[in-house]
This record gives sequence, C-alpha cells and structure tokens, in this order.
Amino acid sequence: MADAAVGALLGEAFSQLFARVEDGVNKTRMFESILKRLRSRLGTLKPLVEQISRLNREVGHSEEETKGLIEQMKKGAKLVSKCSKIRWWNYCMKSQYADKLCELDEEIGRFFQFDLPASTARNVLETLVRVNTIGENMKLVVRNDWVSCAVPRPPEFVVGLDVHMKQLKMLLLKEEVSMLVLTAPGGCGKTTLVKMLCKDKEIKDIFKENIFFVTVSETPNLKVIVDKLFQHKGSQVSGFQTEEEAINQLELLLNQIEGSKLLILDDVWPGSEFHPEKFKFHMPNYKILMTSRDAFPRFCFTYKLQPLNDKDAMTLFRHSASLQDGSSLIRDKDIKKVLKVCGGFPLALEVIGRSLCGKSAEVWHSWVKKWSTGRSILNSNRRLLDCLQKSLDFLDDEVIKKCFLDLGLFPEDQRIPVAALIDMWAELYELDEDGIDAVANLHELTSRNLASLVVARKDTSDHLRKYYSEDFVLQHDLLRELAVHQSSQEPIEQTKRLIIDIRGNNLPNWWMEKRQPIGAHLLSISTDEMFSSSWCNIEPSAVEVLVLNFQTKNYKLPEFVEKMYKLKVLIVTNYGFFHAELGNFQLLESVPYLEKIRLEKVSIPSLCKDPIQLRSLKKISLFMCNIGQAFKNCTIQVSDALPNLMEINMDYCNDLVELPVGLCDIVCLKKLSITNCHKLSALPEEIGKLENLEVLRLKSCTDLPELPESIRSLHKLSILDISDCLSIRKLPKHIGELHNLKKLHMEGCLRLRNHFPPSTWDLDQLELVTCDEERAKLWEPVKDFLTNLQVEVVGKDNNLNWLPLQDF
Repeated sequence: MADAAVGALLGEAFSQLFARVEDGVNKTRMFESILKRLRSRLGTLKPLVEQISRLNREVGHSEEETKGLIEQMKKGAKLVSKCSKIRWWNYCMKSQYADKLCELDEEIGRFFQFDLPASTARNVLETLVRVNTIGENMKLVVRNDWVSCAVPRPPEFVVGLDVHMKQLKMLLLKEEVSMLVLTAPGGCGKTTLVKMLCKDKEIKDIFKENIFFVTVSETPNLKVIVDKLFQHKGSQVSGFQTEEEAINQLELLLNQIEGSKLLILDDVWPGSEFHPEKFKFHMPNYKILMTSRDAFPRFCFTYKLQPLNDKDAMTLFRHSASLQDGSSLIRDKDIKKVLKVCGGFPLALEVIGRSLCGKSAEVWHSWVKKWSTGRSILNSNRRLLDCLQKSLDFLDDEVIKKCFLDLGLFPEDQRIPVAALIDMWAELYELDEDGIDAVANLHELTSRNLASLVVARKDTSDHLRKYYSEDFVLQHDLLRELAVHQSSQEPIEQTKRLIIDIRGNNLPNWWMEKRQPIGAHLLSISTDEMFSSSWCNIEPSAVEVLVLNFQTKNYKLPEFVEKMYKLKVLIVTNYGFFHAELGNFQLLESVPYLEKIRLEKVSIPSLCKDPIQLRSLKKISLFMCNIGQAFKNCTIQVSDALPNLMEINMDYCNDLVELPVGLCDIVCLKKLSITNCHKLSALPEEIGKLENLEVLRLKSCTDLPELPESIRSLHKLSILDISDCLSIRKLPKHIGELHNLKKLHMEGCLRLRNHFPPSTWDLDQLELVTCDEERAKLWEPVKDFLTNLQVEVVGKDNNLNWLPLQDF
C-alpha cells in the first residue's frame, strides 16, 4: 500500500508543479523565458509521469528514485511561487532565483535522462526472470488473439442477413458439400455473415468446439496458418520446415479430433501462392467455408451474397446515421438519394451514415447535391475507397484491369452490350474479332465480382455459333464509380480514358477553355434529357474510341468529331424512351480510320444522299434502330459509300421489311446478321451477288417465309442461322450448292416439317446441325450419306433477360 501511495504522490506533485509553472508563465514577466522552457519540458514528460504513476500503483514497485523526484517537484512548486512574488526592479533577487529555476530544470532533465532508464533496465530484468519462471510451469498453449482461431463476434447491429444465413447454412450442411465459397464484392458483409453463421445454434450443436476461423488476406503464409491451428488446439509444435510437412501434420491433428469440423478461411485472395485445396482432406464430417471477392469457378459450390434490399439498407443507414423515424429534420428524399449512392453495400451505408451522423440538414443537403451532380462518393470517403480498391489489387492481368476500367465508359444503371465491348477491345487490345477473348475477360470480371455477364437467351447452341449480340453486362454503381475514379487520377491532358458526365448544360470548367487539348485514347460523353447539344471546342486528336450516351429526341454528333483523325470505333447509344433523330452524320466522312460504328435506338438519315463516303468502315451494327430511310434516295451506290464494309449487324430493327437491294452490291461483305427483325418478309434475289459472304444469320426473323433460290450462289458461306424463323416452310431447292457450308442452325423452325430437298445430300462439308427434336428426325436419312455430320438437339431456357430494363 505504501508503494502504491508513492505512485499517487508522484502524480500529485507533478501536477502541482506544472500548474504553478503554467500560472507563472502567464503572470511573471521577469522569468518568462526560463519558465516557458521548464513548461515545455514538463509538457513533454507529462504522459511519462502519468504512466509511471499508474504502473507504480498496479505493480507495487518501491522506488527510492521516484521519492526523490517527488521531493524535488514539491520544492520546485514552492520556488516558482516565490518567483512570482519578486518585483521587477529587484535585480539581485532576479539573478539568484533565475539560477535556482535553471537548476530545477536541469535536475528534472537529469532524472529522466539517466536515473530513470537505469531503474527501468533493472525492473525489466527482474520482470523477465519472473516471466521465465512462470513460463516453465505453464503449458505452451497461449490463448491470446494472435494465436486464437476462435470465431470473432459479429457486430452488435446486423440487418438483412438472416435469409442469407439460412440459405448458406442449408448449402453448407448438404452432405455432398465439402468446400463452399461465399463470394461478393468488398464491403458486402461476407465476414459478418460467417460470424453470424458460426453463432447459430444448429451450427454450434453440430461442430461444437471444432470451428476454426483463420484470416488469410493478401499475403498468406501456409505454415503460419497451420501453426495457429495447432496452438489453438493446445498442441505443441516446432516450426514446420516445409508446407508439405505442415499440411501432413494438420491432417493428422484433424483426424485425432472427434466430431464434425469446420474450417473457415476468411478473405482468400485469388492469384496468390495460397491454395485452399491443400486444406481439403478426405475425412468424414469435415467442411471448409471460404470467403473471397473471387467466385473461384473451379469449386463446385458457391454462394453469392447480394447487396441489401432497399428496406434493409434504409434500416442500416438510419442506425449508422442515428436517425430516428419520424423525428429527423433530414428530408426523406435526401436519405433516398444517399441510399442510391450506397447501392446496398453495408460498408458504404455504415461509413457514409457515420460520416453524416449529427450533421445539420444543410450539410446533408450539400453532400447530396454534390453526389447528385456527379461528384463521386469515393472522393469523400477514403475508407470506402480503400476497401473497393483492394478488388483491383489482385487483377494481375493488365488487359483485364483495363477492361474493367472501360466499363466506366457507359452510364450507371444501364446495360452494357457485349457486342460493343467486343468492338472496342478488338481494336484496343488486339483481341479476336469473334469475341471469344472479350467474353473470356468478362467471365473473369464476373468471377471477381467486378461485373455481371448476363446471357440473354441460354440456347445451348449459342456457344457454338459465337453469338453475343443479345448478351450484356451489368455493373454495380459503386464499382462503376471505382472505375471512373481510377480513370480520373491523371490530368486531362495525360489521361488515357476520359469520362465526362454532363447534367443539363453544365459543362466541366476545363471544357470551357478554348481549344482544350485531350490526350485520351478513349472518350465517353454522357448527357441527359436536358442537354441542348451545345458543344465546346476541344482537340480530341488522340481519341481512338468514342462513346456517346444521350437521352434527347434529337441528337447531333459533336462538331469536334471531324477532328478525331485516329478514331476507329464509334458507339452512339440513346437511352431515352423514344427513337432519336441523329444529326451531323456527315462529319464522319472526315474521319479517315473509322472502322466500326454501333448505333442504338436512333433513326438513321440517308447514308448515300449527301453523299457520305466511309472508305475505312468495316463493320456497322444497328440495334433497335429505324433504318427505313438509311438506304433510300441515294445519289451514289451503297457500295461506293461503304466500299470496304465487311460486316453488317441489324438487331431489333422493327421497320426493316425488306433488305435494301443496294446492300447486295457490297461484294466484300463477309458477315450479314439480321436478327429479331420480326417484320422482315423478304430477302432480295440480289443477295446471291454477295460472293464473299461467309456468315448469314437470320435468327428470329419470324415473318420471313423463305430463303431466295439465289442463295445457291453463296459458295463461301460456311454458317447459316435460320433458328426461330417461324414462317419458313422449306429449304431452298438448290441448297446443296452451298459446298462450303459447315454449320446450319435451325432450331425453332416449327413450320419446317417436310422432307428436305434432294440437294441436301450434297452438303458434304456440313459438320454440325443444331435443331429441335422434330427437325432432327428429318435429318436422319441425310446422316446416312453425310457420315461426318453431327445433329445436335438443343434446348431453350426461356427467360426475359433480353428485354430492355425499362420494359419491366
């Protein structure tokens, strides 16, 4: 008790001295400089003195040196009090007391510089001896946090995960499931869900004390992980020499443990040297549950955690922001705008809610206004940004990382056509024109939870025909913001990817400058329904890909397009409800290297009236476009306007009744795809002039009654797709003259019931036919002659994924 009292006295003496010095600085001009120096020293030593006082009370050390210091401080307090009473004119007393104050300062400094370290060293040695003695009598198991594999407690407030927990538990407990991956983007609550699962009564009853929780993270060490598991079970181990030894010993340990066992590997990163499969052992009642931002497609069982719904998101946000229902001054519409920005990500809801907690209504409205006018939520919260950025850290393939950033070129809450991405990436990254490489990259982004690839119609034959025109990509708004944020880290003049989002007519400040130079290779400009098509003058000479997104009924291509001397790909998309008239199309004639054009939901003016010559154009894609006027009133031949066109895609063009005859003069055309054009009722006989045509796709042209006999002249045709052409009743009489035909897709041709013409037996290069069961029977006689022919009966997965978002 006496030793503890020493600690209390030290703190009291120090506080008294510090207060006297502080008061003296404010009142005594005569000793101001010395007292300030002493105050500074005492201020520096204050935390140390408090710690010494506390430790003396807790440990009970008897310190003679500390008692001496206490006496010194008491004398010092009295000395400072006397100094404050000396008059300014008493120079003798000033000199005498100044020396005493300096001596006090030196004594205190000497104690902490020399005496205290010596005493501390002695105490440390004494403590080590005691610890070693205690350690010899203890088991080696030390259940501190750094060696424990116990499941951490879930947060006190959790919402929206109960249903997910039940579904995850049901999947985990299935007999055939030995390894399960819980996947979602960062900040969705994967770890929280696992913590809740482990506290579930049924799970605890099954696995009891045999639930092991290990955080793997970015740079895992397998031997350290196994060592933790051993220590958690109280088993003495020495350092493992190799990973193989560690895994072998772990298997032996688990085999010795009775009952069911659950190993949780939290935050597993893909692409590292850590292989979760190494922890998979063939033993009964043993399961592994992993959490990761990657879906790990090589594992059979995956549970994808979705963001919170609107109701749960509101509950979590109100809790985080301490908003009471009905008693808050914050407007509901401001709250709903914040919820939209957070997009159901629990981390975003919690972080943004806490940042706005207790703030005035004016502060709320100010932030909501900034976010509504295009300012990224990631710019205002570093923690959220850091969490999402980790998702990019394991994208070791630079092309895939660029593909992710390119998704930011398209507006939020909108579908991104896979066909548009194929056009871009074939030019930018030298991926194949058929789209296989591009789709492979999209699958990779999907498995990393950075995007979602949606296959519109899951025909089992689509993988055979490389048909992606109806497929699309969805991306969460926060992930799009991440892509935009990453692309905006460089100055305008240096950035490779420039994304401009214009609300109303509020152009960016930098754009208002005259002849603003742009160094970007990819330029995206999005405008809303209030934009008046008033463009400023910029210098976009380096742009290779231009993406224009708009919502107005009339839209003109920007005048600066004619300065895009390196432009190769143009993508123009109308996200409005009605078709839009497209103006300034003639500007494209000034672009010398333009190879691909994709237009969506626009009414195309005549391409051959002014006339316009696009000599470098190789591919044009028209999706949901009005093209009735595009090839009418021509003053020049279509083949002269588009002399090097090799591919035409028309999809959902509802005003296309008959294929324009002028298109049949483009003899270099290799691919002609007319799909979902339900009013198409005739193909011209002139189609036989397309002597270089290799692919003819007429999928889902439901009113097309027949194929013209002139198709017999397409001697280079290798793929013919007439699937879902409901009105076709027969094949052309001379179809057998298509000697290079290798693939024929005809599933869904319900009126095609009669036997095929005799010339069908001459299709000696035909390798694959896809059809339904009824049409497959018609091919049975042909297969006797065409021994290399494979007839594949395909099924359909009817869904509504192909419908535009606004149709729901």
